Order: sequence, then C-alpha cells, then structure tokens
Amino acid sequence: MHIVDRRLNPGGKSLENRQRFLRRAKALVQKAVYESSQNRDIQDILNGGEVSIPIDGTEEPRLHRGAGGKQEHILPGNKTFIEGDILPRPESRGGRPREAGQGSGEDAFRFVLTREEFLDMFLDDLELPDLAKRRLATTDQVNPVRAGYSVSGSPANLAVTRTMRLAMMRRVALKRPKPETVAELVAELAECTDEERRRALEEEIKLLESKVRRIPYIDPIDIRYRRFENEPKPVAQAVMFCLMDVSGSMSEHMKDLAKRFYMLLYIFLTRQYRRVEIVFIRHTDTAEEVDEETFFRSPATGGTQVSSAMEAMRRIVIDRYPPSDWNIYAAQASDGDNAYSDNAATATLLTDFILPACQYFAYLEVGESRSSPIVSGSALWSLYERIQREWPLLSMRKVTDRSQIYPVFHELFQRRPAEGKVG
Repeated sequence: MHIVDRRLNPGGKSLENRQRFLRRAKALVQKAVYESSQNRDIQDILNGGEVSIPIDGTEEPRLHRGAGGKQEHILPGNKTFIEGDILPRPESRGGRPREAGQGSGEDAFRFVLTREEFLDMFLDDLELPDLAKRRLATTDQVNPVRAGYSVSGSPANLAVTRTMRLAMMRRVALKRPKPETVAELVAELAECTDEERRRALEEEIKLLESKVRRIPYIDPIDIRYRRFENEPKPVAQAVMFCLMDVSGSMSEHMKDLAKRFYMLLYIFLTRQYRRVEIVFIRHTDTAEEVDEETFFRSPATGGTQVSSAMEAMRRIVIDRYPPSDWNIYAAQASDGDNAYSDNAATATLLTDFILPACQYFAYLEVGESRSSPIVSGSALWSLYERIQREWPLLSMRKVTDRSQIYPVFHELFQRRPAEGKVG
C-alpha cells in the first residue's frame, strides 16, 4: 500500500536545517552577535535581529566520487614548463587600488536571528559562579523517584523481573510440577508394556497435570508494578544585589554605562535562572532599596558614602536572605569616588559581613571617555585592591566606553571550570 501525503508543509519546515546550520557556524554567529550587541540599545537585544557572518563560513564540506585509478591529462597552451618544474610566485601588486568595475568579491552572509536564538548565543557561556546551596522549604518543583513496588499500576510500569521472580518463588513453594517431569512420565508410558505400571503412570500423570492447572505459571498475586513518589526537587535559590552609585560625581555618561551593565545582568539572570531574586539598591550618602523602574530611570543626586549601600545590603540579607539557605551575589557600579572618612566603614562591612556571606562580588568602575581614562588610584579601587588579596571572590573591572560593557560583563560572569570556582 502506498500513501501519498498531500498536506502542506508547515511554516517552520526548515527549522531542523536552521538549527543544524547554527550549530555548525556557532563560533561565527556568536562572534557576530557579540559585535552586534555593542552597537545596540540593551532593549533591542531582546528582539533578536539581523547578523552577518563571512560567506565562507557557510560552506559545507562535500563528498563526491573520484574518477579512480591513475590518469594523465594533457592541457593545451603550455610551451614553457615541463613536469617537475617549480612555478615562480606571481609578483605582488601591492596596495594599488582596483579601478571601478574591476575584480569581484562576495558579500557577507546575512540572516535574521529570532529573539530566542539571539539570547541563546548572547548568554551561551555565562553563569553565576559557585551556585551550590539548596533550600527545600519553598520549592515548587517535584521529581518522581522510585519508591518500591505496588500490586497495581500502569502496564507501562510493569516490573517484569520482580514479577517473574515472585512467580518462581510461588511455584517452588507449592511444588508445581516441572514440564520436564511430566514429559518424562509420558515418554515412559509410551514405552511401558506392563499393564499395572501403565495404570500407575496414567494416574500419576493425571495428578501432576491437575496440579499444574491449579498452580498457574504466573498468578495475579505475582504481578508487581514499579511505584513512584513525587519528591521535592532541590532548587538553587539565589539573590543578586545591584548596588549603583547615583551621587553627584556620577556624570550622565557614567550612569549610562552602569545602567547598561545592570540591564545586561538583568537579562542574563531572568533568562538563565528560574529562582533568582534581584534587589536594587541605589545610594548617594544614603541608600535605599528601590524597584526596577526607579533604579533605571529615576534621577537622584547627592554626596557619596558607599558604606550606606553596604549597610542596606547587610540589613536585607539578615531580614530576608539567610546565607545558609541562599546563594548571595552582588554587583556594584561606581565611579570610584567615596568620602575619605567612609573608607574604613566600607572596608569593615565588606570583610566582616558582605564578602563572607557572598558567593561572588563584582565591582565595575565607570569613567569618562577613553580620551580621559579613569584614574587608577581612585578611592574605592585602591581599597578594593587591598581587600581582593584576601578575598579572591571579589572581581574588579573598569569601563569608559559603551563598547567595553559586554566584554567586561562576559569576563565577570563567564563559565568557569569547576576547580576554578571560589568557595
């Protein structure tokens, strides 16, 4: 019988080929995504878009059948060289520009990535370091686990081995005759000529066959099914504290860099992790916990006291996120300015509470344009450098331009080998 399927192909008929191409050209596509993201607004990253890769990156290797054997070819027009001659290298033409209309080239291969594909490439090798702690109290995920056997269940869960073992034990206990025993008696009866012996064999065979019928090979009481119970599945819980300096020393350019960094962090956390809470804290000489809208868009100004943000984080951790149950992370963005009298309080809060409670602490120092780079000896940078010697979980980076945001973000949160994680 031949079946002809005349249904129309679905709209995503090339999905498998598309995914295979993305896997094959992953390195090129990922590089194009990184370069594209540097020229976009953060919100535009969520929408995917067009990327370009070199056209030679789209070529596929092909297998073809060769002519086989040894062949000789005669090419017309050669009056200079014979077999074994070494051909001279053509003279270089230097950088002489080509005239219009001369030569040929190939355009880059352009295609559009969906939102999901763009984010998959964008966040492919990023992770929160040392995400290890677990808490079961508030988990809403369950995992079916083996919980022995039951006498009822779905045929798909039939435990064949256990069923056959119980059936064999029952047959042995009730002394069910073996088929070989009955077969031997039948064979003996066929050859027996003694009438009295034949009657005895017939009675014995009849008795054994009756017992076989009474004791089935497999009885319903033998059947067992694999039983499963839903067990709470540990879910890694994490909280990320976003600490941003919004004091008067932070120019609009610096605030833009900091907000771009936090937008990348927000996209990364909400995309990659299901149970990660984000706490937004902004500070001048005082600190406050704010919502997402206020953190990214509401203006503020004032003096600078970094310890106020550290103290606010300490209070929130004690009230809501006990370190024994939560993976605690922090990302701080500042221009490096701090009141001189506040450095000691900041260092004490960091070394006595914040860093011991954290899995990872990232510090981003923002500055003006590349033509006026950050002063290497800023108050916070010098302080954090001293602290970093004893606390390697503190990572520090500097940025002065939009194009540096993603590379720095990638360095801070790239996937690390297991042995390289801090504890």
